[in-house]
Amino acid sequence: MRLTVYGPLRSATGEKTVSVAFDGGTVEDALVAFVERYPRAETQLFDDDGSLRTSARISVNGERVEIGDACPADAEVTVFPAVQGGGTDGQGRPTDG
Repeated sequence: MRLTVYGPLRSATGEKTVSVAFDGGTVEDALVAFVERYPRAETQLFDDDGSLRTSARISVNGERVEIGDACPADAEVTVFPAVQGGGTDGQGRPTDG
């Protein structure tokens, strides 16, 4: 599969577009394959509990997808990483980051 990455993910890949070996499966499977190839991308995409960060956005072949959606082996995947900072404390009050 081919992945196009934006923002801080480029520091993990060194390039805007990369190829990753992937046999097909779910979007989550594709992201796991990506992180296995580029381990520095993990903190940009996943929380400490292993769930996809809520502000991360993924598209497959130009269509926005969810983590459990199908992803073919020859997919064109676009990854917009999570935005850092600007969080709240669960009560709507800003935190320091």
